[in-house]
Amino acid sequence: MSLSMLTQKSLSLFSAVGGWRTVAEGVVSRALFLVAYLLTGQVLASALVAVGGVFVLAVVRLCTGGKVWQPAIGLIVVGVSALLAGSTGHAVDFYLSAVLLQAGGGVLFLVSMLVRWPVIGLVMGTVRGERLAWRRDRRQLRRYYVCTAVFLAKFTIATAVLVPLYLAGAVIPLGIAATFLGGAPAAGVCVYLCWRILRKDPQTVQ
Repeated sequence: MSLSMLTQKSLSLFSAVGGWRTVAEGVVSRALFLVAYLLTGQVLASALVAVGGVFVLAVVRLCTGGKVWQPAIGLIVVGVSALLAGSTGHAVDFYLSAVLLQAGGGVLFLVSMLVRWPVIGLVMGTVRGERLAWRRDRRQLRRYYVCTAVFLAKFTIATAVLVPLYLAGAVIPLGIAATFLGGAPAAGVCVYLCWRILRKDPQTVQ
């Protein structure tokens, strides 16, 4: 498979889950909550501001031809975060979902490596149309292990940073860390590193 074909399929998969708009919604919701909380000091009001911001983005997406379920995911995620923070009255609980997601992602990726079914292999096997043939190719399996390990490192670092901040009730550092370590910036670095690893595959440069 050519590198251009792989890139096209990867972009198609990225677009299917909402593309950059989904990424932006995640970043915007966390940033809006933090800014609103710094300005008002009110947990519920800040949560509503975050929900309102994502709702506006969802409406814009629908008006520009987006699929209904794509903005719905963003609204559900920020809605859960807002519900947690609003029900407890603790601002740090808005980021609890991010903390749990990073910890859960770390467990999932670690288990997938231990049972020899690396997550990145399953994803890229689907994108490349390899199905499960990659599991019989030692070099390919090794590459997917490395890529899965890259994301595992990201989840581990994020969890190690977010959990102590959450337990300490440090809202501002937690909000910043959740936005960068638990959001698009760190994930983007992982995607880039995986791209660099996989583009060395002879199958992708023919």
